[in-house]
Amino acid sequence: MKVSAKININSTKEKVWEVIADIENSVNVISGIIKIEILNPAGDNLVGLKWKETRRMFGKEAEEVMWVTHSKKYDYYQTRAESHGAIYLSRLNITEENNGVVTLEMSFEGQASSLMAKIMSGVFGTFMKKSMTKLLEVDLEDIKKSCETQ
Repeated sequence: MKVSAKININSTKEKVWEVIADIENSVNVISGIIKIEILNPAGDNLVGLKWKETRRMFGKEAEEVMWVTHSKKYDYYQTRAESHGAIYLSRLNITEENNGVVTLEMSFEGQASSLMAKIMSGVFGTFMKKSMTKLLEVDLEDIKKSCETQ
């Protein structure tokens, strides 16, 4: 399953980066996040940062341990999580057009790694894809609001 969403933000790449790279403060930015616990801090480029994120998903609390695998300051970072027989990859990508429009794109990919996860993906794939797209859109709206009001 692969989904993505994007939004234009009336801000600078640097400000958008400041907001999305402040993982510890994301609980105050993204309405679906309930709690963040930093497990392994990282340097300026974020690679190696590891945290436990508790968020509200599908009416329930879900907890995932995530870490940053790739990052380029002011451009993007990518995270990975592994649970429930699947590998989850997320990426936040910032682009700026010549006219100064800043776009933030968020993508999510789930790769089933166990037989049960493959079966569940086949059964619930369409429902999950629509729900994950909506989740990404809400997160992007929250980030936009934070970037444009600070």
